Amino acid sequence: MSEMIIRPTMKFIYLGYVVVVIVVASVVAMERIQLPPGIPSPWQPWIPWLPVLLLLWPLIRHFRNRFTKTTILDDRLRYETGLLSRTTRTVQLSKVQDVTVHQRIGQRIFGVGDLSIETAGKSSWEAIVNIDRPQEIADHINEHSQRGHSKDQLT
Repeated sequence: MSEMIIRPTMKFIYLGYVVVVIVVASVVAMERIQLPPGIPSPWQPWIPWLPVLLLLWPLIRHFRNRFTKTTILDDRLRYETGLLSRTTRTVQLSKVQDVTVHQRIGQRIFGVGDLSIETAGKSSWEAIVNIDRPQEIADHINEHSQRGHSKDQLT
């Protein structure tokens, strides 16, 4: 049984961490500039909390990404998400009729995209968001889906 595990990309999260470090370093550098005596800095009370507040965004996204995964098995696709409460959606690959890759301009620049999967009897649903090599994965799903269709026709 071949198994392929797909997780959302971490590229945007890492970019968020870099932006936070740059912003914090800039604010700390501005605070080190000597102001004339008697003029309080408006940033002074926020400086100790700034790194914590700014790191919340990438940290939340980081944990959300780590607790989301899609597993492609020989005959089915399983989408799991959640940390404390878990949601799992399973789709039989033989029922997949269409796999569409969506890439916004920012996603194209970074080589990531979203997959929409249409199954028999269901409307399209966006199964996998912000993944690396989306077209390669779409082709892999289509290949497995065609194998499932071939098996169904033989029986």
